Amino acid sequence: RDCAATMAFGMEAVAGGTDLLCIGEMGIGNTTIAAAINLALYGGTAEEWVGPGTGSEGEVLQRKIAAVEKAVALNRDHLSDPLEVLRRLGGREIAAMAGAILAARMQKIPVIIDGYVATAAGAILRAANPSALDHCLIGHVSAEPAHMKAIEKLGKTPLLALGMRLGEGTGAALAAGIVKSAAACHSGMATFVQAGVSNRS
Repeated sequence: RDCAATMAFGMEAVAGGTDLLCIGEMGIGNTTIAAAINLALYGGTAEEWVGPGTGSEGEVLQRKIAAVEKAVALNRDHLSDPLEVLRRLGGREIAAMAGAILAARMQKIPVIIDGYVATAAGAILRAANPSALDHCLIGHVSAEPAHMKAIEKLGKTPLLALGMRLGEGTGAALAAGIVKSAAACHSGMATFVQAGVSNRS
């Protein structure tokens, strides 16, 4: 119930005239959660999905890896359903972001996803329905080592690669400028006929 309610909270956040949704997050420890989600969805090893996040290294990084391994092992028998992956391994921020992305899909609102954690929220939806992220773009690939691998699993290409170790929406805000410019160019572009261009050489 808590997971569904949190997704509904995220869905409600999209109500009211939104024309472009940028998804990001702030927090400590949620790259660990994102790594656990990716490990549960895609397999491999915890080391492949766990990165330094806000600067973990040495013993702290090893604790992150161990936590991801333990979480996935503890819930192994329930991880064939993506929504169970969300319920058992995700945090509230991931459930809320997933809900917002889902609501945007239903309302035909384009979405720019920002950062490793927000990408994990999108991965839950895509695992449940392969077309669930057809309205989404990836704003930027972060410096988190596994982020590009997670993006590739979604079949996406990031708009920007600036080496930022951020997920707070900064990359999505920068990418929004590109999206708006592309939309303006597309909608304002004259056809060859309108521009008086002949196709004869």
